[in-house]
Amino acid sequence: MYKRDFEKILLEVVDEQLASLGESSKQALYFHLERGFNIKKHEIPHKTEAFVTAMEKIFGQGANYLEILFMKKLHEKIGYDVNMSSPNLTFVEYVEAAKRSYDEETSNKAELSKCKRIKVQC
Repeated sequence: MYKRDFEKILLEVVDEQLASLGESSKQALYFHLERGFNIKKHEIPHKTEAFVTAMEKIFGQGANYLEILFMKKLHEKIGYDVNMSSPNLTFVEYVEAAKRSYDEETSNKAELSKCKRIKVQC
């Protein structure tokens, strides 16, 4: 369930930030990703590296700006610090680190909730 939640959040982040380019541009980009790079919108969390490569081919150096926007928004949405081994992570590495942090946090919250339910039942 948590894995699905993270994937949903990542897709929301990508969608929201691409919308900053304009709705028609966003739709054209999704079309180009699917037709030119065989990446459907819902596959982005599973094909993050291919998504980044496609973005770099489409936008050139401008892709870096979008990746930064994605990372900032992802950080904002998950609501806590990402455990990063290096401050110079690529977008793919950042997504992996964010997912690990998200999984750890949601697992900790689930355990805490479970403990509270057990305590209440006693």
